[in-house]
Amino acid sequence: MQNKQFNQLQHLMQLYSPRQWLIVAIFILVVILEYLTPPIYVFGYLYVGAILLTNSRLSQKTTVWVTTGAIAFTIFNMLIQGIETITFAIFANRSIVVTALIITGWLSNRNRKYEEAIASQKMQILAQEKMASLREDFASTLTHDLRTPLLGAIETLKAFESEKFGAVTPNQHQVLQIIRRSHQNTLDLVQTLLDVYRNDTQGLQLRCSSINLVTVAESAISTLVDLASSRQVYIHLGFADSEFRSLAMVNGDALQLQRVFVNLIANGVNHSLRGGKVEVVFIPDGINHTVKIIDQGLGIKEEELPLLFERFYQGHTHCQAKGTGLGLYLSRQIIEAHNGKIWVERRKSGGTIFGFSIPAVVNS
Repeated sequence: MQNKQFNQLQHLMQLYSPRQWLIVAIFILVVILEYLTPPIYVFGYLYVGAILLTNSRLSQKTTVWVTTGAIAFTIFNMLIQGIETITFAIFANRSIVVTALIITGWLSNRNRKYEEAIASQKMQILAQEKMASLREDFASTLTHDLRTPLLGAIETLKAFESEKFGAVTPNQHQVLQIIRRSHQNTLDLVQTLLDVYRNDTQGLQLRCSSINLVTVAESAISTLVDLASSRQVYIHLGFADSEFRSLAMVNGDALQLQRVFVNLIANGVNHSLRGGKVEVVFIPDGINHTVKIIDQGLGIKEEELPLLFERFYQGHTHCQAKGTGLGLYLSRQIIEAHNGKIWVERRKSGGTIFGFSIPAVVNS
């Protein structure tokens, strides 16, 4: 019989953790103190410890039950009379204690939610750090596992085109050019992805010097001659204030700014109709050098204009040469890093105007 009772007691002890038994012990102690004292004295404040322990260790539901029990015992002691009658002072004291217990329960519950939110944020930060590590691995894979074989394939194709391995027929030469351009486009895409990733994580690193923006534009145009010829589009470089070539001196990174010109001009060529023209116009105003790339394509819808410089946005276009949606995004990064601004406009006569401005170098 004693063994059975002992086993039942042991089983009962195992139902609750030591912290739960501590809370029960504190609660029982306060109840005993409460009812061993006259009603004019209030021990209800000691319930605060049980409420705080419950909220920090157990569930929200248990906290509500403990708070409700504390309030009930505090009020019930006032109703057990026989020695004294209920006075206003007794009622006021009990009311203050009940209010304090309600506030304690509410505040402890709110603190619990704050702690849970902080824990959730810590988990998110850890997840973001893990994602950043995965991004670094991804970038490393792109750099080593994709760029190297692509560069090797391009150089091999160039060797075939130059007939280093034997004679090449005109048809074979044309096929080799198509394959080489496809490999080059893939390599450019890989490089753009790497640059976007690096800029987003580390910031755009510029190597600035005093450069002539016109020279940069001319270099970019020369790299797009083949593309323009294949699309039968004419690229014209002009100046708003003169018929002659002029200077547009800025403090900038020539390589990065050339990428902006290539992205914007190539975008204009790809969206122009055959036989059309893309104009690159310089507009100096003394403070900034403004460049506008004007094409004669079908134009862009008004609702798309705010989205064009977002990452991976390609837009709804009839152009067959679909991009990745990264060129304009990267261009915005570069121009903003030069303390400039970039924008897009619709032409009333059809087509689109992409423009950007960069602070001019002031001659002292």
